[in-house]
Amino acid sequence: MSFPHDEIHRAGDLAETRLAKLSRAAGRRNGWKIYESVRIPDPDGGRREIDMVIIGGNTMLVVEQKHWAGSFVITKEHHFVQNRNNGSQHNHDGVADRIARKADLLAALHNKRLGLTGDDELDFRVIVAMTHQRLEWPKIPGDLKAEMVNEAGFIKLLETTRPGELNQDLVETLEGFNTWDEVHLNGGLLLKGDVFGLGLGKDVDEWFAARTSDVNANLTQRRSLFSLFSNNPTEVHLSRGSKNIEAKVPFGLTVNMHVVGEKRSREVDWANIERIFVSKPPAEWAAHETSNKEKAS
Repeated sequence: MSFPHDEIHRAGDLAETRLAKLSRAAGRRNGWKIYESVRIPDPDGGRREIDMVIIGGNTMLVVEQKHWAGSFVITKEHHFVQNRNNGSQHNHDGVADRIARKADLLAALHNKRLGLTGDDELDFRVIVAMTHQRLEWPKIPGDLKAEMVNEAGFIKLLETTRPGELNQDLVETLEGFNTWDEVHLNGGLLLKGDVFGLGLGKDVDEWFAARTSDVNANLTQRRSLFSLFSNNPTEVHLSRGSKNIEAKVPFGLTVNMHVVGEKRSREVDWANIERIFVSKPPAEWAAHETSNKEKAS
């Protein structure tokens, strides 16, 4: 059976959410703290996303999650080649190498922020978690740059490892990064990317641009017959920390955003939106980019 590309990504997103929930439950007793979709600056340009970063004591786990069915092999160049159940094959290139590089970049940012050198530098582990239960595994090369675990093995790691008292400097580092913005559409479709503007007028746009915390927008769409005769069929409640705004949205207004994987930004009609989450801006030390091109891999 062949599955559409969007469905494969949807299954992967659900698996990431499941692993994060399981990790929070498994790691709570030992003091592990979970961060999802951490976006870090890349000195080569743009930003890179890390599926999950887990910290405890002075230890950091940098995790890449894959939800592949079928089987896979790892070539001598450390390319991960997936053999799907529908008979197709896909080369995912250097999965372990990519997440190891992200881990190096993240650790370097932490060390530089605090001026750490030598033995004081951060300890970290690089992990690829394969979460599909019906995946056939090959022999794993001994020189791979990441540990390979299945879902059960990853959860066991969090349940059995006691990292000690959480390093607050490490917490401050992870809190300095942002995540993807999310626009939830009516019908369940989710757009991830960067929201540049709400399109609700000068005052709201200035309020939005001045944010230092997450912004949430919850919408009420009028569905009655009378809404057909209204110029403002949508009502939106915007919250930013303790600051709240109520607004009525006329027909035709749009949110400007760049969706992951698309070359250009797009306009999203407020009439099609159910709710919006906009991540706080990154800390100044975590915001450096040398290119406007977004790198999400």
